[in-house]
Amino acid sequence: MVWRIFLIVVVVLLAIRALGRLFGGIAQGARSGRTGAPHGHGQAPVKMTQDPVCGTFVVPGKALSLSAGGATHWFCSERCRAEYSARP
Repeated sequence: MVWRIFLIVVVVLLAIRALGRLFGGIAQGARSGRTGAPHGHGQAPVKMTQDPVCGTFVVPGKALSLSAGGATHWFCSERCRAEYSARP
C-alpha cells in the first residue's frame, strides 16, 4: 500500500515537471517571436540565387559565376556555366 502511494506521488511529480517544461518552452518561444532552432543554434540565413540554366538554387560566393551584361550570374556546375556562355 505504501509503495503504491509512493509510485503515484512520483508519477504525479514527473507529470507536473513535464507540463512545467512544456509551458515554459511555449512561453519562451512566444517571447522570442522566433520559430525553428533554439537561440544560439544553427546559422544565419543565406540568400540563395537560382542557376539560370538548370534552376538549381546555389549560394552566391560558393558557386561558379559569370559576369555578363553588367550582371553576375551564379551556376551550380561548369556544364551550366558553359551552356549559358554558349547562348547567343
